[in-house]
Amino acid sequence: QVQLVESGGDLVQAGGSLSLTCAASGNIFAINTMGWYRQAPGKQRELVATITRGGHTNLANAVKGRFAISRDNAKNIVYLQMNSLKPEDTAVYLCYAEIRFSDYFGQGTQVTVSS
Repeated sequence: QVQLVESGGDLVQAGGSLSLTCAASGNIFAINTMGWYRQAPGKQRELVATITRGGHTNLANAVKGRFAISRDNAKNIVYLQMNSLKPEDTAVYLCYAEIRFSDYFGQGTQVTVSS
């Protein structure tokens, strides 16, 4: 069993900032890539950012320059710092982890950006 628990979602005005946190627990020996996806109502789930165990990051074009991803390997935590938020960033943000070639997602945390 793998548990991914997100926190930090909130309602924020456009231009504001939020920081999301995801903690992994359970059978999580050797987590490889961790990251964040998001899903807005009526839209497909999309990649936001990923980070490998070695620290290599990948960010979606829509968030480059505004979001930053980091992780603490010792604590099995991944963070997403979101700055200059836009109304189109409104979505449920889901934590992601790849463990032994299997993909896991958390339940998600709601981020709402008002204009």
